[in-house]
Amino acid sequence: MPRLSKGLDMRRREFIALLGSTVATWPLASRAQQAAMPVIGFLDSRSPDALADRLRGFRQGLKDSGFIEGENVIVVYRWAESQFDRLPALADELVRRPAAVIVASGGPNVTIAAKAATTTIPIVFLTSSDPVGLGFVVSLARPGGNLTGINFLNRELAAKQLGLLRELVPAATRVAALVNPANAVATETTLRDVEQAAGAMGLRIQVVHASTSREIDSAFTTLARERPDALFVGEDPFLNSRRLQLSLAAMRHAIPAIYGGREHAEAGGLMSYGSNITDAYRQVGAYAGRILKGSKPADMPVMQADKFELVVNNQTARTLGLTVPQTLLTSADEVIE
Repeated sequence: MPRLSKGLDMRRREFIALLGSTVATWPLASRAQQAAMPVIGFLDSRSPDALADRLRGFRQGLKDSGFIEGENVIVVYRWAESQFDRLPALADELVRRPAAVIVASGGPNVTIAAKAATTTIPIVFLTSSDPVGLGFVVSLARPGGNLTGINFLNRELAAKQLGLLRELVPAATRVAALVNPANAVATETTLRDVEQAAGAMGLRIQVVHASTSREIDSAFTTLARERPDALFVGEDPFLNSRRLQLSLAAMRHAIPAIYGGREHAEAGGLMSYGSNITDAYRQVGAYAGRILKGSKPADMPVMQADKFELVVNNQTARTLGLTVPQTLLTSADEVIE
């Protein structure tokens, strides 16, 4: 085999060395690019399979603010899978990352865990409870600390939902309220508002609890035995994740029910009325993006969700033998046939 000339051999070795150093730097460059991206920590009490539409809304809000996940921002997700005792450790993980901003969704317990984990990293929450009463912010207009967010609390919401049930079932006098005792803060607010609205309407409320799938089955066994005229399902991350189980159980036992989120009606629930949660998540994404651009949570007012929607599942109504009044069908934002 012919030998290479000395000069050619030297150039060959230089080329191989250059190629090796270039290849070696590719992953380093990639890691450096990733490291340069800001990190959003997304902490939630549920699992991701229950949040597809809401996550789309969140990502749209980021995009509206100039951020696209994977291109110029990294989102690190932590899911508690309905195990609230895991939240503090998951929040600590995001703080150690460190995240530039933490999104807390899935109930007040998530925000409480994030707040306990850091007093410096900005936190954007989404809550149906009173953020001032919970101590998250000093005031809605001037939060004053490292927390701000979106509040879809509406003190007239329970009265509106009970009124819709009464319109659909005019003879109703006794309504069951299904709530999650593990979500104590939100449940307390819900029951207070429901009892107050029911008293004004001359309705009696029967409270049933469920914080696991098995307890939902037990609750409906109780309802089947005691036969309330209708069912009010409290807005709750766990109950939302079990929407298919709830809608099937309500149909099986022929109980007219109203829910807070449209996902319930889309899963076969009779009727839902509440905030447009997908839009609320869009607002959360937009707020997170603003913070990445330099805005301070202390100066960002807590936004009030202002889009509410009524969804009626007319197919379920027919299965239950109910005729939905034309007034409800006309006022509904969507009728599922």
